[in-house]
Amino acid sequence: MQMIVFGGSGRVGQVLCRAARAAGWDVLAPAHAECDLAQPGAAAELLLAHAGAEAVVNCAAISGLEACADNPLRAHRINAMAPAEMALICRHTGARFLHLSTDYVLDGRRPGLKAESAKCKPISTYGESKREGEQQILDTRAEALILRVSWVCGNPERPSFVESTLARALSGQPLAAIDDKYSLPTHAADIARALLALIPRPESGILHLTSGSSEPLSWHCCATLALQEAVRSGALPELPPITRQHLREAAFFREPRPVHTAMDTTALQSALGHPLPTAEATLRRAVQDYLSRRR
Repeated sequence: MQMIVFGGSGRVGQVLCRAARAAGWDVLAPAHAECDLAQPGAAAELLLAHAGAEAVVNCAAISGLEACADNPLRAHRINAMAPAEMALICRHTGARFLHLSTDYVLDGRRPGLKAESAKCKPISTYGESKREGEQQILDTRAEALILRVSWVCGNPERPSFVESTLARALSGQPLAAIDDKYSLPTHAADIARALLALIPRPESGILHLTSGSSEPLSWHCCATLALQEAVRSGALPELPPITRQHLREAAFFREPRPVHTAMDTTALQSALGHPLPTAEATLRRAVQDYLSRRR
């Protein structure tokens, strides 16, 4: 069985490639030099050259909001047009296509968990490009599955906010985190596990993939929970202070961020037939993964 993974060197892609190989897949993860998704037709050419692949998973994206704003054409090329190419080729070759999207496509105005039917009105170039990618994939009428993820953590080789906060705490640096933006963390290994489980299943369209929790968390809350786990593990002597920041005070954010984008995973949990880890369990595991790499 052959699987093609775009973005195989990224935060999720690395974990997926390892998990897929362990499950017996022959994984092809083309590097940028082998397949530049910014070039029209590059994805289609590679997929046609490997038309016998049973599964194609797209983890590739320009996910930096400021990077997308600085080069919107490149962002739309990689985040929207290239995935549409992949879906169209998979429709003709018969390969199962799975694509990762983001909670940043959501409106973000109302508190609470958002179902797949929630209003999409992205407020950043990144969100717009990812939403366009969703729509273009759906327009191909391929048997594709789009999975929206949020606040991915758990890969120490590609540190997220969780690992970066832990690293600063362990080195005694001052800490601060935004306390008025809400979503849920997702462990990269849980994404990989869900992707592998969904490949042979009939689900298509859009599903939400994040922690199976009922209450959204702020970045400040995530940081606090992560450092509490570090204290329980003995990596920190006590919980260090974490300054609360407002989203509007983050001068290093040039692009706007949606405030309320926590997603409801009821539909995915029903499809998988088991519950997803809670946010607290997700953060505990991410901390343990990071600490185990330091030992």
